[in-house]
Amino acid sequence: MSDFPIDSATATPVKFWHKLDDDRIQCDLCPRYCKLHEGQRGLCFVRGRLGDTMVLTTYGRSSGFCVDPIEKKPLNHFLPGTPVFSFGTAGCNLACKYCQNWDISKSREFDTLADQATPEMIALAAKKHGCKSVAYTYNDPVIFHEYAIDVAKACKEYNIKSVAVTAGYVCPEPRAEFYQYMDAANVDLKAFTESFYHKLTGAHLQDVLDTLIYLKHETKVWLELTTLLIPGENDSDKELTELSQWVAENLGPDVPLHFSAFHPDYKMTSTPATPASTLTRAREIAINNGLRYVYTGNIHDKSGGSTYCHNCGQILIGRDWYVLSDWNLTDDGHCNKCGAQCAGVFESAPGTWGAKRQPVRLSLSA
Repeated sequence: MSDFPIDSATATPVKFWHKLDDDRIQCDLCPRYCKLHEGQRGLCFVRGRLGDTMVLTTYGRSSGFCVDPIEKKPLNHFLPGTPVFSFGTAGCNLACKYCQNWDISKSREFDTLADQATPEMIALAAKKHGCKSVAYTYNDPVIFHEYAIDVAKACKEYNIKSVAVTAGYVCPEPRAEFYQYMDAANVDLKAFTESFYHKLTGAHLQDVLDTLIYLKHETKVWLELTTLLIPGENDSDKELTELSQWVAENLGPDVPLHFSAFHPDYKMTSTPATPASTLTRAREIAINNGLRYVYTGNIHDKSGGSTYCHNCGQILIGRDWYVLSDWNLTDDGHCNKCGAQCAGVFESAPGTWGAKRQPVRLSLSA
């Protein structure tokens, strides 16, 4: 908890809290259940107590906007090749010691929130830039729940889809409300041991597994997973086998799994970067355990980044970094050689955005 002052002029009242018998307020958004005295903020830093209510301090305030390839989220089976309008805010409800976006997620300086925008402004900017979707990313959208939902509602008016990039650490009631407005999600399954989650993220594994099961079996949200492999922490054959078996048995063989390379950052600068061979080994283990779509990320590996037909082995979508090459899907997402269905959300032809990254200042774009 933090006692950093809350500015009432920019604070927005929120749901998902209740008052305790000892006069503290408990936040019920995520399984941290932060218990706050007057003026305190939760670990996420952006939700806090102001008087006798909970408030969000970053509604309408972003750490920046950018048009990215959808594959960067990473989503390989959701509108391939199309541009996505990406944004986030400050703060995070996890405490990952290896955070690759720590300058945003752990920011305590509100001058990093350089852009201010209403949900309607974001929707209009996404439309102007030809984006098929908006991604709530850079930090976890769980903590700016109300802002994300309002943006998603505004985007729906323009037929723009919503994508959550998240750690999945959220309580059941807000989870159900949030995902009724999302079209796709990439969830970080950070490891497959409670010890990793406790030691390196300050969270718990089972809450994330519960979110994954909920998304797969109780929603229509397109789901993909990402696991950042850290040498000596979550990259053993045993753990990779258990993780991929759990995904196959509980989520099914069609949920794409991305293994990404770690680079030294934040509080783990002495840990070496992940060798490419580790990602290749992880991919082989997952495929051998029944997963059909397994990818390597943060390395140059066209083979590990491409999509193959699970039935005949033909390359369906070729990828070199974020650039698409081969496209062997029919208009309705079947292999054009054997007719097998490729799981995903596809248009009749791929997008042509490529690997471009286009920063956007909203005041100039809306």
